[in-house]
Amino acid sequence: MRYKSLSFRLLATEGLVLAAFFALASLALEQSFLSSAEQSLRERLQIQIYSLLSVAEMNNAGDLKMPESFHEPRFANPGSGLYGFVRGNKNKLLWRSPSAIGLDDIEPPELLPGTSEFMFDKHHRYVLHYAVMWQSVSGTERQYVFSVAEDGGYVNYQVRQLQENLEFWLIIIGLMLVGIQFALLRWSLKPLRSIVQDLEAIENGEKSYLDGQYATELEGLAGNLNAFISSERAHLERYRNNLADLAHSLKTPLAILRGCAESFVGNQETVQEQISRMNEIVEYQLQKAAAKGDHKANKALDVSLIIHKIAASLNKVYSVKNINFDLNIPEQSVAYCEQGDFYEIVGNLMDNAGKWCKQTVKVTVTLNQRRARKSYSLLLEIEDDGPGIPVEKFNEILKRGVRADENIHGHGIGMSVVYELVGLLGGQLEGGKSHALGGMRWSVYLP
Repeated sequence: MRYKSLSFRLLATEGLVLAAFFALASLALEQSFLSSAEQSLRERLQIQIYSLLSVAEMNNAGDLKMPESFHEPRFANPGSGLYGFVRGNKNKLLWRSPSAIGLDDIEPPELLPGTSEFMFDKHHRYVLHYAVMWQSVSGTERQYVFSVAEDGGYVNYQVRQLQENLEFWLIIIGLMLVGIQFALLRWSLKPLRSIVQDLEAIENGEKSYLDGQYATELEGLAGNLNAFISSERAHLERYRNNLADLAHSLKTPLAILRGCAESFVGNQETVQEQISRMNEIVEYQLQKAAAKGDHKANKALDVSLIIHKIAASLNKVYSVKNINFDLNIPEQSVAYCEQGDFYEIVGNLMDNAGKWCKQTVKVTVTLNQRRARKSYSLLLEIEDDGPGIPVEKFNEILKRGVRADENIHGHGIGMSVVYELVGLLGGQLEGGKSHALGGMRWSVYLP
């Protein structure tokens, strides 16, 4: 819906603010103009009163006399809109202009000599009352109130003209301001539209990250979104890798079970052992897939027990070769890491040695070793008498999906798993030629 748009909400809000502002401004201007027009009218009426005073005369008896003609001809024309009145003592009407014939009398308020009052009466006329004290030649004093009234139609006409002009120009200015505000909003919200377009491009696979030039206020948002995208991709990649690791880890137990299936009698214990091992592998890989941080080495493992179990299992897998596993493991050999990690490291290395060897696989464990000015609690060396791996391929086989010999069946992920786990544990993996057997030698330094 359009009303949910941020641009629409801002534009509607600003439109309402502008409408309220123009309404208040129009009211203020009308009131100011009305006050100015009334003040101007009062000044004109004051001049008319002075004009009447200038032509008025008082005889010796103290009676006021007004002439038949005036400087302002509208006083002589009935219904002209300008009316004059003179009152004496006790508000007695002494004179009215010919223009006021037939009109209701205008009664002034109580005024002191020399004072005046301007008002708008019930007949919609503006009236100015002015009280004077008149002294004749004989010294007779009389108080008179001169009143001049003018119809309010002229002022009302001016106010209506102002209102019409204000409405016209305010509408024009309002439309112009709304257009300017719309253009400014389009320009101001362009960074938001840009980041939305980049997000759509990422969703469609056209981009990998938010790499545009964004406003300063959006740089933090873009950085957080990029971090979130990286985290989700890493999480997805970890799930994919762990599924591949799971398939690879289950390969050896399945091979043993396949061999036991031919002669189940006498192999019940082996079957049960491999089924338990498969359950452990599945649980380990699921925990590893859900983990978001680095592995924490906080468990002591019996290295000898695990290596002997792996050797016994591989003897069943490669029973045709009749491999000789030469195990040189001191008593009380302990590794500090997760059992699943150690199984993965040793199992993959011994499995590769069994696959490539001619007849002999040698496993040596040495405690408390130093390497590159760093102390390690355990050194695991696995050697075979096979053809070995060329030095130029050492780095390649540590990548996922790469095998030393593409003609040999495998997934090409065993060594990459070993490399990743050793790195997570803070250890070091090295490959080289076995001087004792002539084949491949892998050295694993564990802290």
